Amino acid sequence: MATINVTVKHQGKKYDVDVDTSSVGEVFKYQLYSLTGVEPDRQKILVKGGQLKDDADMSKLGLKAGQVIMMMGTPGEGGGAIVRPTEQVKFVEDMTEAEAARQAGATPAGLVNLGNTCYLNSTLQTLRSIPELQGALAQYKYKKNGPTDPVPALDLTNQLRDLYKDMSETQEGMPPFTFLNAFRTAYPQFAERAKNGRGFAQQDAEEAWSQIITQLNQRLRVPEEDGKEASWIEKYMAGEFVSTLECDEEAAREAGEQPKIIKESFLKLNCHIDASTNHLVDGLKNGLTEKIEKKSEVLDRQAVYTKRSKISKLPKYLTVHFVRFFWKREVQKKAKIMRKVTFPHELDATEFCTDGLRKMLVPVRDKVREVRKDEEDIDRARKRRKKNPLGDGEEAGSSTNSDGKKQDEKKNDGDVEMGDTAEIYKTDAEFEAEKDAALLAAKKELYELVNEDLRKQDANQSGLYELRGVVTHQGASADSGHYTCYVKKTGIKDPVTGKVGEEDGKWWWFNDDKVSEVTSDKIDALAGGGESHSALILLYRAIPLPSAEGLME
Repeated sequence: MATINVTVKHQGKKYDVDVDTSSVGEVFKYQLYSLTGVEPDRQKILVKGGQLKDDADMSKLGLKAGQVIMMMGTPGEGGGAIVRPTEQVKFVEDMTEAEAARQAGATPAGLVNLGNTCYLNSTLQTLRSIPELQGALAQYKYKKNGPTDPVPALDLTNQLRDLYKDMSETQEGMPPFTFLNAFRTAYPQFAERAKNGRGFAQQDAEEAWSQIITQLNQRLRVPEEDGKEASWIEKYMAGEFVSTLECDEEAAREAGEQPKIIKESFLKLNCHIDASTNHLVDGLKNGLTEKIEKKSEVLDRQAVYTKRSKISKLPKYLTVHFVRFFWKREVQKKAKIMRKVTFPHELDATEFCTDGLRKMLVPVRDKVREVRKDEEDIDRARKRRKKNPLGDGEEAGSSTNSDGKKQDEKKNDGDVEMGDTAEIYKTDAEFEAEKDAALLAAKKELYELVNEDLRKQDANQSGLYELRGVVTHQGASADSGHYTCYVKKTGIKDPVTGKVGEEDGKWWWFNDDKVSEVTSDKIDALAGGGESHSALILLYRAIPLPSAEGLME
């Protein structure tokens, strides 16, 4: 390893640094980080050819012994000192299986197919992606409330807690024997044998999803602020409809029958698919209007009613079901609607809501979009400055006016004449500080717009959702084919600061015990249109509001 000793000047101080010429710029920046406390991404190091880049080959910079190199930059918040890890560093090869599985970014455990149980594996993996559910299950303790309650070994909530705990301690495929046994005991239809007599029959993932949610709704409770307990499902996954039920027949209206207003909770939205359904929004609109046959008290006979629903409460986690399966009488089995139906990574649900809820959500939604745009503009500007800190061919002496535009200072031999319309010049740092202050003010305004009742309910506060999980089905019938699921990767938590980093946009694909990483374009390909994998269940999460540390204190 060849090294060259150079002198780095930073804020009036000089540092002697041995440069490893076989390394890259990023290594050199970390050397300077240890000396100056300035994080590598905040350093501006001037070398021949411009600013030093992370991937620069140090051997090609023409460095000479004793050469002086200029460095600019200041530590960010919390910077200025390198924090010693609180725990002793342990290498992966020295870790136990459980320790390796719990490492940030570790590949999660798959689930072994125990004979046509892919429908269940996909459901369990998608539900496992909900962190609040994981936390509530970890605190769950079995309690027998009545004679009809199952024993611990057959309590699905108990078994789900244990299964998820076991999965968190391995990266291998986990066979869900005990959960499957409890599930089939609670719902014998899932123990149906295949028609050919070989093993168990394939089942519908949506039916499995609904039954697990039902069990959790009955058994999994969480404490409330008033000291009482509430259903975890009702708190995080249940929404509310306000529906109008009106008879289609003119005779009923003439006889004085009035439309009925009904309030009811829901645990999923159905996307009904017909010949005109091309996008998820189309199918959701179809699902909010339905025909019902019931007895009319006024007509004293059966009549057809139209039920029109609007959402009066949006849950934090929204389940959407593509109604792709239907009973085909001529062949006496479930068939699948193959039509292609696209769906968004971000869903705006405000158009499905009551007028009252829309009035609460729309101002927050619009402010979120405004703040996002401001954040993106500031981030782009910072990246441009980081890439070219000396400007893009600008002459020395240029500055920034009050509009943030670069202006050239003209040189004069004498005094500069200053009129009433003189520009006020600002440095890039001053301009950036103003932008940051304006952004912080916008975030404060955003939080002030959030309805207090929605905040207390853990409900969606903006009407916007982000896609977190997709259960897919491959094949032409619910009685056959194959189920898999996709779960979006979360950001990695920093072990020192405790902060969660930005997500990389990639997804985990769970194909039973096979787990692999895929890009987001794989999700876009799940719209259907044939027998290939198509989305059956979507799990959306209310978008987190743009963060601003200290705002809520």
